[in-house]
Amino acid sequence: MEDNRDNMTLITDILEAADYTVISADDGQQGVSLAASEQPNLILMDLSLPIMDGWTATREIKRNVALRNIPIIALTAHAMSGDREQALNAGCDDYVTKPINVAELLIKITKLLAAKQ
Repeated sequence: MEDNRDNMTLITDILEAADYTVISADDGQQGVSLAASEQPNLILMDLSLPIMDGWTATREIKRNVALRNIPIIALTAHAMSGDREQALNAGCDDYVTKPINVAELLIKITKLLAAKQ
């Protein structure tokens, strides 16, 4: 889930080039619904989403017993002191700041997917 269409396109292109299938949502509420219906292996969560912010969407996903084991990586421009802890407290499993370091993001995705198996 990403609030900026250009960022969404870039992230999608990067992930598809790494052989991942991408499903995207335009807002947090749609993201929660898609998580429930699609049961993805991992979620990249922008924290500044419209309708329902990423912190709330993450909490909703993690409250659902069927979804709580899906790893969530926060993707955010929120890089102030305490933002990482706030994302982790909401239920995110990891945290990546924008602009995104592609190598770092792919390492974190690989690590979380391996730990899930």
